[in-house]
Amino acid sequence: MTRQPPFRIAALPCALAALLAGAFAAPAAAADAPITTVSERSGFLKTGRYDEVIGLCASFAQRYPDAVRCEDFGVTPEGRPMKVLVVTRSGAFTPAQAQAKNLPVMLIQGGIHAGEIDGKDAGFLALRQALDGEAAKGALAKQVLLFVPVFNIDGHERFGAWNRPNQRGPEEMGWRVTAQNYNLNRDYLKADAPEMQAMLKLVQRWDPLAYIDLHVTDGAKFEHDVSIQVEPVHAGDEALRKAGTALRDGTIARLAKQGSLPLPYYPSFVESDNPASGFEDGVPPPRFSHGYFYLRNRLAMLVETHSWKDYPTRVRITRNAIVDLLDLVAANGAQWRGEALAADGRAKQLGGQTVALDYKAGDKTRTVAFRGYEYTRTPSDVSGALMTRYDETKPQVWNVPLKYDIQPARQVPAPRAGYLVPAAQAAWVAAKLDQHGVEYRRLDEALRSAQVEAFRADKAEFSPQSSEGHQRNTLTGQWKRETQDLLAGALFVPIAQAKSRLAMALLEPQAPDSLAAWGEFNNAFERKEYMEDYVAEDVAREMLKDPQVKAEFEAKLREDAAFAKNPQARLDFFYRRHTAWDERYNLYPVLRTDTIPR
Repeated sequence: MTRQPPFRIAALPCALAALLAGAFAAPAAAADAPITTVSERSGFLKTGRYDEVIGLCASFAQRYPDAVRCEDFGVTPEGRPMKVLVVTRSGAFTPAQAQAKNLPVMLIQGGIHAGEIDGKDAGFLALRQALDGEAAKGALAKQVLLFVPVFNIDGHERFGAWNRPNQRGPEEMGWRVTAQNYNLNRDYLKADAPEMQAMLKLVQRWDPLAYIDLHVTDGAKFEHDVSIQVEPVHAGDEALRKAGTALRDGTIARLAKQGSLPLPYYPSFVESDNPASGFEDGVPPPRFSHGYFYLRNRLAMLVETHSWKDYPTRVRITRNAIVDLLDLVAANGAQWRGEALAADGRAKQLGGQTVALDYKAGDKTRTVAFRGYEYTRTPSDVSGALMTRYDETKPQVWNVPLKYDIQPARQVPAPRAGYLVPAAQAAWVAAKLDQHGVEYRRLDEALRSAQVEAFRADKAEFSPQSSEGHQRNTLTGQWKRETQDLLAGALFVPIAQAKSRLAMALLEPQAPDSLAAWGEFNNAFERKEYMEDYVAEDVAREMLKDPQVKAEFEAKLREDAAFAKNPQARLDFFYRRHTAWDERYNLYPVLRTDTIPR
């Protein structure tokens, strides 16, 4: 039997009995009755469809006109309105008003993976209780809350039972990806999806101090019921990490007092399906929400309830987390906002400094007492693979390793002045920069014989499989000094800006989610021109008359067995020395500069 959550489930007035199966409850005739959801009325066994969200958004604005505004911030590919509730008791219902009052803004979103829908139902419950003074008393007077009940709306409406087979409840739910098959929590930096582009516009307008992303885990069976991860904690501006740590630890402490067993890391085994392998902490790349916002010098939290807890339990825990966050931001948000703005100032000074592009956990471990269940690992007669089976009637403490020592995996010096994007690439790169609010300007005049740094790839490794509609590309090479000409219309992207880390994440070719890594510049690494073999033979024989070229060729034959056995490589040895060789082949079409162009 599914147990009920320990918070009050509002009684439904008799006059609304006919609406029990409806999309939403917004009873004008029962103004004193609380606004409830399909989920709450079902005992948190079900979740409603998106028309309920549309109705609830309007109902909250009507019930609480002094505190709630219901707004659209986009339209999905299937034509559904993207709803955000702007909630505050401060009177600041616009970004300008919030900024004038020095108020922190917190954006909480549910349903980025629409099968993981705890955040929608928990958010409406917490919101009602906060507005009615039953929870987070006074908190809404000290901040602005932006609540997006469902981010992946079209995926939400791909509704059915068992859309999440490794999850207990609700009875039916939405789908992980959008109608265009985008995983929105892989899209923050590349921003392909229309939904993500709308979200980034909302973020640009409001500049939230904290961005809270509500999820449900996959994975094994154990007693822990929620994980809380925040950045910056291990990454980004060092001073701002203190605020990130305080947000994480404060939320975990409150959840623990409320009866949860929270974790500060994602409970995914180092070796799939093997509890004894333990866990590994880390910093996500900026395709993920909490790997993106620290690049903007803002706080981001990933809340992951545990999929094997039932839906009432998960909604209760998510509701508790939201209330805890309202209290924490009310108490500390003004200070944290000041620290974030100070981080913006420091980001403008990054030119020439070493900056981490990504992170990894080192080999150092500590043993953690993890609350799991007894389990066996035996071969499956179905798959033939070794299979872990858990006994949920027998709790067991696993003393397992946790890789905790997170260090930069790749570091590069930031350009001293900024990046130059040639005119041929300027239009589409500018559109990407605009999506993220990264500053740039177009050059009115050409740059002749500009002293720059250029990245020429020694190797471009194209992924054999498509990912999110892209062919990813891993580049090996380094920046070197060169002289280049740039036409008028090129872009200059200054490093002296608040979003300098974001600019680097987009434009450094070896950053994990850069434009280059997602294959946006793949044309530059494809060989387009060629020399026929019979022509190359004649060219080679002519070049071998040069004693220096002859000596280099013969040395290469002696010292490189693979080269000696490869006819095409041998001909290319000479082609690369010919004036017909494409000097732009493997040249990354973004440059770095130490001087600010006029």
